[in-house]
Amino acid sequence: MDDLARYNRERWEELAQANVEYSRPALDLDLEAARSMVDPEGKMGDVAGCDVLCLASGGGQQSAAFGLLGANVTVLDLCPTQLERDRVAAAHYGLRLTTVEGDMRDLSCFAPESFDLVWHAHSINFVPDARQVFAQVARVLRPGGRYRLSCANPFCHGLCKEYWDGRGYPLHLPYVDGGEVVYEDPEWDVWDEGGQVVRVKGPLEFRHGLGTLVNGLLELGFVLLGLWEALEGDPNAQPGTWDHLQAIAPPYLRLWAEYRP
Repeated sequence: MDDLARYNRERWEELAQANVEYSRPALDLDLEAARSMVDPEGKMGDVAGCDVLCLASGGGQQSAAFGLLGANVTVLDLCPTQLERDRVAAAHYGLRLTTVEGDMRDLSCFAPESFDLVWHAHSINFVPDARQVFAQVARVLRPGGRYRLSCANPFCHGLCKEYWDGRGYPLHLPYVDGGEVVYEDPEWDVWDEGGQVVRVKGPLEFRHGLGTLVNGLLELGFVLLGLWEALEGDPNAQPGTWDHLQAIAPPYLRLWAEYRP
């Protein structure tokens, strides 16, 4: 484990201990909600009996959804507490799953062609080299397997609602592939059980250009099945709020690709 992994592991441990949204097990899923969680784009197909890797996707959410859909689930995550949340969710539903503590940049613990689907949570921006991760995904996917990735929209990564200046949200960070995205306020808001805000320092984040994301997959033999922007914002919301910012600058991208080496 290098210095970056150790640092981000510590940051995620603190976030998970503070019960950040992404570490709260999903304990009220039915089959419809499970599929909606992991395949809102409708590109996944039937996963019953398939071997699924939830990559850097601890927290007890997606793993539970895939288990309910009949998949054989493995979760790899850097954070022990996040993996414990997956085990909590599995016990709640009476599911079996495998949890592995590890870095998304090194999947050597898995044999080649081990999985039919790699479902990558919104986490690739915590490492500086997306291509390194893509190569690992390609190694563990079976031919014809699918890869689902969620990541920051590189064109507005680092834009904050606090940047509202009365007219818009000015861009000011350099568009550098692999460059660290430095926020003026690097802390995350976490709401405790009493509704109070707890401020927790977040992990390091890095920008991945759209060319890197698309070409990095194509170079390895992936075929893109679709790319979606997060369009959940409200243009009529109060300026300077998260809902309004999302309507001006969609913060996330999602894509599905099929591995055809």
